[in-house]
Amino acid sequence: MTDVRNNHVLIELREVKKIYGEGHAAMHALRGISFVIERGEFVAVMGPSGSGKSTCMNILGCLDTPSSGLYLFDGVEVGSLSREGRALLRRDHLGFVFQGYNLLSRTSAMENVELPLFYRGMHLHERKALAIAALTAVGLNGWERHSPSELSGGQQQRVAIARAIVTDPELLLADEPTGNLDSVRSREIMDLLAGLNSDRGITIVMVTHDREMASYAKRIIRFLDGVIVNDGPNGETA
Repeated sequence: MTDVRNNHVLIELREVKKIYGEGHAAMHALRGISFVIERGEFVAVMGPSGSGKSTCMNILGCLDTPSSGLYLFDGVEVGSLSREGRALLRRDHLGFVFQGYNLLSRTSAMENVELPLFYRGMHLHERKALAIAALTAVGLNGWERHSPSELSGGQQQRVAIARAIVTDPELLLADEPTGNLDSVRSREIMDLLAGLNSDRGITIVMVTHDREMASYAKRIIRFLDGVIVNDGPNGETA
């Protein structure tokens, strides 16, 4: 396993390409992208549909692997890990927030948040204590026993965020986290994510189409046709 640790750098992509299919049917989703994300950054990833941003996020989340190039997480070459190793990296170091919440419909908010801890083999009393703390952190103290159907969209996304942070991840990957919410709830969720970044130092990489939501990030990486066309500080901070 390659290990070239830098205490400040959490993510590094080096000339990463992703090709689906072969020959004339080959689709070049990523055409050799490179960037570095340091610990504690809040980065928005933007671009039109088919630009490569979702493929990039899947690679960062160890849900897909590059066709060529290197992905280093905390100095470790992810491509050198086995499938089990990548699964452990996801479990122990990454948190995910999706547009569709992805909550289990027949379980309570607390049970949804406990799920990553269950997969870690944590004892029940410890799981519950951490789940309550995570729900409190996202403003849902007192809602622990409510099912998703009893919660608003904004509350459901808060549960999803609590589930993502209950393991104290180094990296939070958010894919259109406000895509199903109205403008008021969207700003509430973005205020929450910005607070997790500034107060807890969680590194956040967020895909969004929404300029207002992207304004919360400190840096924007823009994709087009599988390449990065702009990468720099965000001039429209919220």
